Amino acid sequence: MRAPAAFAIPGDLSTRTGGYIYEGRLLEGLRARGHDMTYLKLPDSFPDPTPQDMAQALAMLEAVPPERPLILDGFVFGAGQGLERLRAPIVGMVHHPLAMEEGLSEARRAHLRATERANVARAAHILVPSPHTRQVLVQQYGADPARVTIAPPGVDRPTLPRAPEVPPLILSVGILHPRKGHDVLLDALAALTDLDWRAVIVGKSYDAAHAAALAAQVDRLGLGGRVTLAGEVEPAELESLYSRAALFALATRYEGYGMVFAEALVRGLPVVATRTGAVPDTVPAGTGLLAPPGHAPAFAAALRTVLADDAERARLTEAAARDGARLPTWDDTAEIAGDVLDRIAAGAR
Repeated sequence: MRAPAAFAIPGDLSTRTGGYIYEGRLLEGLRARGHDMTYLKLPDSFPDPTPQDMAQALAMLEAVPPERPLILDGFVFGAGQGLERLRAPIVGMVHHPLAMEEGLSEARRAHLRATERANVARAAHILVPSPHTRQVLVQQYGADPARVTIAPPGVDRPTLPRAPEVPPLILSVGILHPRKGHDVLLDALAALTDLDWRAVIVGKSYDAAHAAALAAQVDRLGLGGRVTLAGEVEPAELESLYSRAALFALATRYEGYGMVFAEALVRGLPVVATRTGAVPDTVPAGTGLLAPPGHAPAFAAALRTVLADDAERARLTEAAARDGARLPTWDDTAEIAGDVLDRIAAGAR
């Protein structure tokens, strides 16, 4: 019999971002593997909870009995105060430390780093998506390596065959957030107007000001006829875009894993990305080209190579399909996390 557990996640679990997709699929997978999972929907103000929301969340978390390991979403684990009051063994889920997010004030960064370090110390175990995030927690947050397990996100196999468009379609997928580097991608595309291509950037708005700035940048660079800011799209439309794309591009400034890279690879798409965070782990050598983060000329040069060199694009495509076929499924992810829960529950008994 698999261990019962609880999973605390703030906000709307149907939100289409990597973190929510990961946690929703993990919750489903653990239930499918026989774990009695209690789902706790916490207030949506995390990682900046109001005092009232923090109090409400703590009341819900304190009610979880000690024999039921409690998985805490990264926003809650990274920003939650008072977790020492919980009776249940804590399993932190850290996609990447919140203190490494883009655009924080130094005071906010220091507060998050201290909170995360304290919660890392009190956790029974921590789940991370990549070797990189594990290394960061061990080296910078003092985590015990024996209590940090890598549970890489699974991927769904494609439902449509590859049917690349002419002219080539450059696909980018990522929330419209400064960390995702869409501004760098746009600057890079502006240097490639001598080539034939079109680009679609898929992702919901993080805030209205940043989304407006990206739209203004498209106009300022004269890319309105070639670049589409598609916003959030339905899964069927996204699958169609993946099937029609010639390559995947994301000029991210940092990733703790980068699920969209795996989604591109499993569909045999060459990747142009940045050498930062976990990206070199997620995008194996030979499946794409990596530029320094924040460097539009280098990113443009990588895009030009894939677009203009047919032989190189074919080589990268073959390697992407080969490595994509080896990626884990969501069942694999749930099995790894489930084994952690079983060990913790056995120890509690």
